Amino acid sequence: MSTFQALADRVKQVLGNKLSSITISHNNEVTIELSAKDLQTCCLILRDHSDLKFEEVMDVCGVDYSDYGVSQWQTDTTTRTGFERGVDLSRQNKISTWEKPRFAVAYHLLSITHNHRLRIRTFAEGEPPLVPSVINIWASANWCEREAFDLFGIIFEGHPDLRRILTDYGFTGHPFRKDFPLIGTVEMRYDAAQKRIVYEPVSIPPRTLVPKVIREDSRYIEINKENS
Repeated sequence: MSTFQALADRVKQVLGNKLSSITISHNNEVTIELSAKDLQTCCLILRDHSDLKFEEVMDVCGVDYSDYGVSQWQTDTTTRTGFERGVDLSRQNKISTWEKPRFAVAYHLLSITHNHRLRIRTFAEGEPPLVPSVINIWASANWCEREAFDLFGIIFEGHPDLRRILTDYGFTGHPFRKDFPLIGTVEMRYDAAQKRIVYEPVSIPPRTLVPKVIREDSRYIEINKENS
C-alpha cells in the first residue's frame, strides 16, 4: 500500500461520517471534502490526532466554479491552420453541468511530524458566501483568509480583522471572480489641474482574449505525435 493511500485510509477512519468525499489524484495529492458546518471540528482533529498532526496550514485560497466545465474552444486536437485568440462570448451557448455551490475554499495542510500533506475543500454557500474561519486553529490562516475575502468576496465567519489586503482603498468588487471584467471598472491618472490622482470609469473597449490551449496530458499524446 502506498503512503498516500495509507494517509487517505487513516483520514477516512478518523473523520468517519463527517467526511463528504476523499480522492487521490494522478500525482498523489490527497483531497478531502467537508461541509462548512463540520470544518472546524474536523480541522481540530486533523491538527491534534497523533497519526495525522497537521500542524500547519500552508495556504487558504478561494475557488470560483462559475462556468466550470464550459470551454470557449470545442476542440481536443491541434491544427496547422492557426486560430484566432479573440472569442465572441455572446455567440456561445454556455452549458455547465456543475451542480454544487459556486464558491469553495481550499486549505493546504502540512504535517511536519509525519511529512505528509492534505488538501481540504469546503463550499461556501449563501450570499455573500460564508465559511467559518480557522484562524483559531492555525494562526497562519489570517492573511490567507483576508486575501480570499478580498479577491473572491468569501466571508470567513469569526475572523477578527476581515478587511481587504491587496486591492486599493475603496475598491469595488472582487477581481478573482469569473464575472469581474478583465479590464476592471475604473482607471486612475494624475490630474495636473487638480494636482492629485483621480479615478474615472475605465475607457478601454471591453473584449475577451482566451488562448486556445492544447494541454500535455494523456488525451492528446497520440494526437500530438501524429501532427508532429
